[in-house]
Parts: sequence; structure tokens; C-alpha cells
Amino acid sequence: MPARTQAPEQTPEPAPEQQTTPERKQPPEQRPTTGPQQGSWKPPARRPTPPEAPTDSGPAGAAGEADSDAPGGPDRTMTGRQRLIAGLWPPRLTRAQLIVALLLFILGLGLAIQVRSTSDSSALRGARQEDLVRILDELDNRSQRLTDEQHRLESQKAELENSSDQAEEARKQTVEKEQQLGVLAGTAAAQGPGITLTIDDASHSVEADKLLDTIQELRAAGAEAIQVNDVRVVANTYFSDVRGGVEVDGKRVAPPYRFKVIGKPEDLEPALNIPGGVVQTLEKEQAKVSVTRQQKIVVDALREAKRPDYARSSSQ
Repeated sequence: MPARTQAPEQTPEPAPEQQTTPERKQPPEQRPTTGPQQGSWKPPARRPTPPEAPTDSGPAGAAGEADSDAPGGPDRTMTGRQRLIAGLWPPRLTRAQLIVALLLFILGLGLAIQVRSTSDSSALRGARQEDLVRILDELDNRSQRLTDEQHRLESQKAELENSSDQAEEARKQTVEKEQQLGVLAGTAAAQGPGITLTIDDASHSVEADKLLDTIQELRAAGAEAIQVNDVRVVANTYFSDVRGGVEVDGKRVAPPYRFKVIGKPEDLEPALNIPGGVVQTLEKEQAKVSVTRQQKIVVDALREAKRPDYARSSSQ
């Protein structure tokens, strides 16, 4: 049998590659996603923050540590009051600030001293109008008396210089001076215009200090000679309380107290009757007070002239 010949196997030709069109890119929001996270958004991972340095203890430090853990940092969570405290404490003083503080302290101390001295010198601002008028009148009267005394001494000096008999003129002036000093010392009687002051104290409520205030007020008003009952008042006169009355220079005087005062009546009476003065003070003590002007007052109570033990005239 003839041998069979087998046709060689034809290998299929490879099919021509299909031309593919490039896939059109879709927007990210339209691009499909696959996997379990489809349709969800994942936030970016936080970076670990380095640990902060420890802060000072106290309310501000504790608040700062608590706020550092919160998101946003301490600057976003601290209140205005906490920021103020953190900025002021602990204080950070420089040398210039210390110098400025010292200068301000010295300036404030000087202003305080000046204000205090000004307030002390203006003590009459709170006085009443009647008191101011009285004080002004007393100052005018004293100034007038000093001026008169100056003129009198100048006239005496001129008489001594111009007199032909200077020895006789000097003796005459010496006698006049002795009489004046005798009136002031209480060793010579005196007379002249003035007032009489009567204090009727039936309840014995007027004490020695009230009578002493009366004497001081009369002297300030220009009294030149004063007599209380039968006791002459001089520079060293003192008052003391005793049962049923008052002692003047160790001599007992009982109410009613009668004052004989020589001086200018127009100055003496208003000085006693000013609001809040001697008369009103004595009337508050349930005493009856009367003041009378007179053209002739006789002060005849005398004091014994005592020779001083230690004092001597500087002209010797």
C-alpha cells in the first residue's frame, strides 16, 4: 500500500492585534474606586508633636500645661486674663525700670510733703467769718499799739536829746516807766475805760479752766489790767479747783465771779460775745453771764512786789 503522507500541520497565523483606544481619564470625583474604602474620606495622619518644656508652677503654668494638650495650641485656648497674668508674673525688672520707679517714689514723697505743709498753713480756711473778723481786728489793734509805743519811745528819745536838762527829763521818764510797770506787775492801782464781767454760777459747774480761758481771751483782746473779785491778775497768776469754788493764786474766790477789766471796750466786749466764745461756753455750763461797758474802771487790788532770787537786770 502506498504510504500515506500527512500534510504538515498549518499553524494558525496570529491574529492582528486589535487596536485599542486609550482610556479617557475621568475626573477624580468621578473615578471609580475599588476596595473597602469606596465612598469614604480619610483625614491625613497627624504628625506627632514634640514634648514641650516644663513650665513654672502656679495657676498660669497649670493652665498652660492643660491648654497645650488641646488642639490649636495654648495661644488659642488661653483667656485674656490668663495671658495678662502670664505676661506680668514673674516680673522681669531691668535696671532702667528700677531707676524710674525710684524717681517716681521720690517725686510722690515730695508732693505729699508739700500738700501737707500747705494744708497746715491754711488752718484758717475752715474758720467762721465772725472768728476771722475778730482775729483781724485783734491783729490790727496789736499793730496799732505797737506803732503807738514806737512813736512814744521815739518822742522820748528826741526829748532826751533836745532837752537842756537831760537829767531831769530822764528822771521824769523813769517815774512814768515805773508807774507803767507797776500797773502791769499789779503793784500799783489803775483806772480807765473797760468792762465788767459777772459770772453767776449757782450750780458750781464753772471750773478753773473756764475762768483761765476767759483771762486769756481778755488778754488777747487788749486788756491791760484785770481783777477777779479781790485778786489782781498778773503774768504768773494761776487757777485751781477747790470744793465750792476756785482758788486764784492760792486765794479762794466764790461765785459770782466779777471781773474788772481795763482796756478798749469796743474790743473787749465783742471778743467775749463772738459765736462759740467765752459767753456761750459759760452759758452751756448753766451759768449766767453779763458784760457791761464802763468809761471808768478802778482796779485797786494790789500784789506784793517780790524781789527775784536769781533774775537780775542785764544793765547792771
